[in-house]
Amino acid sequence: MQNTWQLKLTLLLVSSLTIMSVITISPALPHMAVAFGSVENADFLVKLVLTIPALFIAIFSPITGGLIDRYGRLRLLWLALALYAITGSGGYFLNNIYHILISRALLGVAVGMSMTIVITLIADYFEGMERQKFVGLQVAFMSLGGILFIGLGGILADISWKAPFLIYLFSLLVLPLSIIFLKEPGVAVFTKAASDSAKSPGIIWLLFFNTMTMWIIFFLIPVQIPFHLKAIGVEKNALIGAAIATSTAFSAMSSISYAKLKGKLSFLAVFVLGYGLMAIGYLCISISETYGMVILSMMISGLGIGMMIPNTNMWVMKIAPPEIRGKEIGKLTTFWFFGQFISPVIIFPVLSVLGLSSTFMAAAILMLAISAAFLIFHFSKAGKAVVQ
Repeated sequence: MQNTWQLKLTLLLVSSLTIMSVITISPALPHMAVAFGSVENADFLVKLVLTIPALFIAIFSPITGGLIDRYGRLRLLWLALALYAITGSGGYFLNNIYHILISRALLGVAVGMSMTIVITLIADYFEGMERQKFVGLQVAFMSLGGILFIGLGGILADISWKAPFLIYLFSLLVLPLSIIFLKEPGVAVFTKAASDSAKSPGIIWLLFFNTMTMWIIFFLIPVQIPFHLKAIGVEKNALIGAAIATSTAFSAMSSISYAKLKGKLSFLAVFVLGYGLMAIGYLCISISETYGMVILSMMISGLGIGMMIPNTNMWVMKIAPPEIRGKEIGKLTTFWFFGQFISPVIIFPVLSVLGLSSTFMAAAILMLAISAAFLIFHFSKAGKAVVQ
């Protein structure tokens, strides 16, 4: 199959829908809280509007993985894109907070389907160095899309808290492109017997749990950095947004460079370097007292996370048998978004005991320990035996 630029662009646009699903409406949350102020527990419910898609992404990704291994990729992708537009834009038309929550849960179903399918299609379409380059480009495109969509969401939120929900209709532009330019891979459909007999190496579970850990820790940045900046005297929301965007931008730079990096390092060595950089970044945050120091911290931590996301995706693509590729990528997506969903739940009690700066310090120490563990594993007999 010839991988045309139209096919590649379509895959990147589908990938961008994932990052849109969570962050696009975040600038509208304060206005939404005011709009539903008369509803009991309004503040909690409005925050749940932002996070509930991640839970349903985690639940439905493995289900999607099993379905696409049996019945093919594209028809389910088209269904997901249509569902994405309907449920994502629901908040614009709905006036009941509970109805909006239901629409956001169904949005999570659509994203769980589309993300699992697009990562599986990348594994189907590309091989070797071409796959390495495209996986890095995909993650970078998602990061840059995040900057674009949250900026657009902020502009629309100044018009109305409902307006950012209209951005989700973007999937209706992507849908016809997916019908025209994406082709069903020849490996897409396997019998149940073939799927049941296929097994992935045990190390794939290390990658799943590592992905969850990575996102639990990384979500400290978008959730807690605004509070840290306020604590050191930064009051302008534009500066707070710029700090978080810096992390995203440097993550994109790192992802784009992933193919070159992977050409020199093993999968395990990339994790050693990635966690090491994130640890340094979080250490700098914990001791930072100036805005410039926080920006430097965002750069360093962004470089770390930016290389580890494509590294995980690539390794899973490489070791998952084609017969169960969709199912295994579905599991990866589950651990990815479950980590995002439970991050505040895990971090909150730590924050209440340690405080903000010490929590970042504790996270830095944890990531240094994880980096050291990967380093030991890299030089061990078992580490040398895994796919590099």
